Amino acid sequence: MTYPEKLLADGEDIEFELRPHWRALIPPLVWLFGLIVGGFFLLAKWGSWFAGNDTVSTWGRWIIGLAMIILLVSFTARPFAYWWTTDYVFTSRRIIVRTGLVARKGRDMPLSKVNNVSFDISFWGRLMNYGVLTIDSASDEALVIADVPDVETIQREVQRMHEDDDLRRRRQTTGVAPEDDV
Repeated sequence: MTYPEKLLADGEDIEFELRPHWRALIPPLVWLFGLIVGGFFLLAKWGSWFAGNDTVSTWGRWIIGLAMIILLVSFTARPFAYWWTTDYVFTSRRIIVRTGLVARKGRDMPLSKVNNVSFDISFWGRLMNYGVLTIDSASDEALVIADVPDVETIQREVQRMHEDDDLRRRRQTTGVAPEDDV
């Protein structure tokens, strides 16, 4: 899951990387189980329900199989692929969000533009340790990242990284070497 080093700027280091919380995989797994049980039950019983009519029996099985494949792709494979291809990367200079397998979508926010970092945890989020991280920008719309595992710790880390980046930028503008400033 490591973010490619070639996409980082000079002097930029990855602090940590995340995927959405694993609870996002629960609905696809429920759908998978339901499709397997329900679909194979229908396939097994369909022949006995229409034992006298081979045409209905054969076409019905094909339709059930096709419906199972469509539902499997829509409600199981697609959400799993979204989870697998979504990356939240926090570097020493920016926050990077990337999603998508074929068509990619991304958003970067420089730490220098961060004004406020907040989180929201629902009842289920408290039980399963995930939440929504909202990062307000100085000039852009807020970056809202859903399903962040251990969101309170991440919020504190982003705040610390923002302060470290601010200190680094101040040192660059004043010309003070990092070793000289204590």
